[in-house]
This record gives sequence, C-alpha cells and structure tokens, in this order.
Amino acid sequence: MAGYVIHLAVGEEYLRIHPGDINDYNEFIEGIIYPDSVTDKSLTHYGPKSSQVNLKKFFNDRDIEDDFNKGYFIHLVTDYLFYNKFLDTFSKKYIYNDYDILNKPLKEKFNVKIPLKVKENIYYKSGETKILNFDDTIEFIKNTAKYNLGDIKKAVLEGDKNWLEIRPLKKI
Repeated sequence: MAGYVIHLAVGEEYLRIHPGDINDYNEFIEGIIYPDSVTDKSLTHYGPKSSQVNLKKFFNDRDIEDDFNKGYFIHLVTDYLFYNKFLDTFSKKYIYNDYDILNKPLKEKFNVKIPLKVKENIYYKSGETKILNFDDTIEFIKNTAKYNLGDIKKAVLEGDKNWLEIRPLKKI
C-alpha cells in the first residue's frame, strides 16, 4: 500500500484537477482511507495483498457512481500504479520509514487534511529516504491524479493489460 499521506495527496490533487467530479468531500476521503483501514487488506484490494490490486474484481462488487466508491477506486488505482508502474524495488524495512520521512513535506505540498480516523497511524520523521525520492513521489501523485476514473473503468472492463498486469518488484 502507498502510505496514507500519499493516498490523501492523490485525492486532494484529483479534486483540484477534476473540479465538480466529487460532491461530498468527506465521503470521497472516507473512500480513500477505507481500503487500508481494515485488518485483511486482501479483501479490500481484491487481490492476495494490497500490492497486487485487481481493479477488475472491484467492478464485480462495486461501481464508481458515488463519492465513497470514487475515493475507494482512486485508492486502488494509486496502489496499482504505485507497485506496478512507479516503484522499481521494494523493502518493508525501508518503505514505511520513507513514508514517515515524506509525510510532512507531502502533507504541506498538497494541503492534505489528515482524518481523525487515521491520525494515529501517520508518523513524521526526518532523515534520508532509501526507496522513495521526494520529487519523483510528487510527480507520481500529480500524474495519478490526472487520470479520469471513467476512462480507467472502461479500460479495465475491456481487459487493457496496462491496468491488469501485476509486475513483480525487486526486493532489497
């Protein structure tokens, strides 16, 4: 899973780029945080683990007609892109520390409001990141937020491999 602040930053940027697409901000944000707020993330990510999101299975269960599900779907799209298009290497040892280091500057850059529900799960550290680069992460957030959710849905349902293939990551 991408960190909460990354997910929320994508949400804030999505709202900026797609004004009028979301009617209920709070429902949208609830949808964004929901998939990582459960014990068994494989159920909410429709795959064996949160790094192996199955976007097509989402549409067997839900649709993107309300703001909660739009937030939920953008969360899954973010995870899909994060693990299959953005990251080259992965290490549980380093990734969570990198999130903690990037949380404050990303929160400030994208004017992220931390929901009370997840506030205790977000940490702030200083130091050097090992896997994530700040500037690259900003670009990832901006590029992810540009996508039109309806276009992604159409591509997924038509079997577009760009949205369905899971790429193994090099572990360090």
